[in-house]
Parts: sequence; C-alpha cells; structure tokens
Amino acid sequence: MTIREETQELEYEFLSPYAAHSAQSRGRDRAEEPCDLRTDYQRDRDRIIHCKAFRRLKHKTQVFLSPRGDHYRTRLTHTLEVSQISRTVARALRLNEDLTDAIALGHDLGHTPYGHAGERALDEICPLGFSHNQQSVRIVELLEKGGEGLNLTWETRDGILNHPTSCRPHTLEGMIVRYCDKIAYINHDIDDAERAGILKEEDIPPAFREKIGDTPRVRLDALVHDLISQSRGKDTITMSPHMEEAMQGLRAFMFEHVYRNSAAKGEEYKAVSMLQSLYRYYIDHVDQMSGEYVSLIRDRGEQRERVVCDYIAGMTDQYACWVFNELFVPGSWKQL
Repeated sequence: MTIREETQELEYEFLSPYAAHSAQSRGRDRAEEPCDLRTDYQRDRDRIIHCKAFRRLKHKTQVFLSPRGDHYRTRLTHTLEVSQISRTVARALRLNEDLTDAIALGHDLGHTPYGHAGERALDEICPLGFSHNQQSVRIVELLEKGGEGLNLTWETRDGILNHPTSCRPHTLEGMIVRYCDKIAYINHDIDDAERAGILKEEDIPPAFREKIGDTPRVRLDALVHDLISQSRGKDTITMSPHMEEAMQGLRAFMFEHVYRNSAAKGEEYKAVSMLQSLYRYYIDHVDQMSGEYVSLIRDRGEQRERVVCDYIAGMTDQYACWVFNELFVPGSWKQL
C-alpha cells in the first residue's frame, strides 16, 4: 500500500461523513497517474503554490495602493491568512484540510493589479465582462504552464469559482473558504486602515464591538469560534444569525468608511484609467503581448478581448505601471 493510499484510508477513519474524501474526487479534466505520496487534493495545493500566478500575488494590491510601509497586506498575504483561518476551521470540523487549503490558496489567483479597482476597470471596458473568480479558474484551467493549465480536481476548481458571497460551493470545504475569506479581509483591512490612520478602533460602531469584540484579534477569534460551533456535526457551514448579522454590518461599515474612503481610494481612478488605456492599446496591438498570449488568439482561437484581459490581469502593480510608462510617457519626460 502506498503512502497516498494509507492517507486515503485515514481520511475514511478520521474525517466527518460530510467531508470531501480525496478517493472520491470527481477527478481532473485530463486523467493522470496517481501519486504514490500525495492525495489528489494535496497535489492541487502544491501545484498552486508553485505556479507563476501565485508568486505574482505578492506584488498585487489588497486594499491600499502603493502604501508607505512594509506591514500592509498584499494579495498574497491576504491569501495566506485565508488559508490559515480556513485550515483551522476545517481541522476543527474534521473536514478535508488539504482540499480547503488548495481552494484558499487558489481563490484569488485571477485578481488584477490594483485590486478591485483593476477588476472594475476590466469589467467596464471589456464587452465580455471580467470577474476575478472566473479568471482564477481560467488561470488554473488554461493559462498556466504554457496553455496546459494545472489540471486541478473538480472540487478545487469549484471552490475557487464559487468563493464570492453571491455564489455557493458544492463542498463544505469550499463553503469554509467562502466564509473565511470575509472573516480574514474584514479583520485585516481594519488593522491596515488603523495603521494608515484612516480608522480608529473607537470609530467602529459600539454594537459591532460589543457583539464581536474590540480588537481585530478578538473579533477574528469570536467569528472563527462561532463558525465552528454552529457548523459542528452538520452538513452545512453556517454562523449564528446574530453573529452573521454583526459581521455583515461590519463589512458594510468597512465599505462606507474604508473601501470607498477618499484617503484610501482617492487615486484609484488613476489605476482604472491606466489599465483601460492598456486594454485599448493591446486590443489594437495584440502582437505586442507576450508570445504565449498571442498564441492563444492565433493558434487556439481564443477571443481577442478575453486574452487581452488575461494579459493585463496577470500583471503586477509595478509591471502595469512600467508598461504604461513605456507605452505612453515620452522618453525625455521619464527623467523629470
């Protein structure tokens, strides 16, 4: 018996009957020989960690554009925090921690430079529309490995696709990530907003502080405990009504006071204008994109508009700015 087979047997012995067992996966689009060491979900996680799109997350905005300081979250650190919280919940509920981790690590691979401002920019200008969760799936199914994709399992791709609030994953592991994504960003964005001087703890409405806690650490602990206690032994992932109401209220507060705050978002229009300028340029000059993207159009029949979005969405904040300067700023001006 291989180590993988031993692990699969242990899953049947230890995991909840509601867990996604790796031996029962719906599989991959392309059949592969099983690994002797790792289960399919462990292989998914490892492929995501080693892919290029994952590495680029370290230079993509979470909330604050080009913050002055080393401790603000990036899209990568957000992803790691979601992974940590999600694994804690999965372990406590005896669900499949490997699948949960794979979904969490891959859920934001499709994010654009400059965070949600970049996502909005591409969605507005591209007639095909753009959403980061669908782009994340496109990355793992097509764009990585020179057009081969990562060939992940159905369960991992389902969790990545359906992590936004408006969606519903088909596994409890995916539902964990859907909740923990919000738990993570609400709390770490408050921490970053306080670091930036945009928000003070006492600015948070007393009703939320009384229900959830008066520091990011206490709030995180309270939300995680509630999620676990309300979901134990059930075939769903849920929170108590009063705690979910408080979390959604705190999320609405953050949209009003941070996510749409002029101090935090005052320069987002520049990012939107820059990415839309890049989109218009590459629609007319597709041959100036990297060869792998040109090949998607010429050799595989992919739509020009979608591939231009692929190219721009894959850029980091710094690279998008550099390309814009190269294309639109006169050379002599760059020295000023």
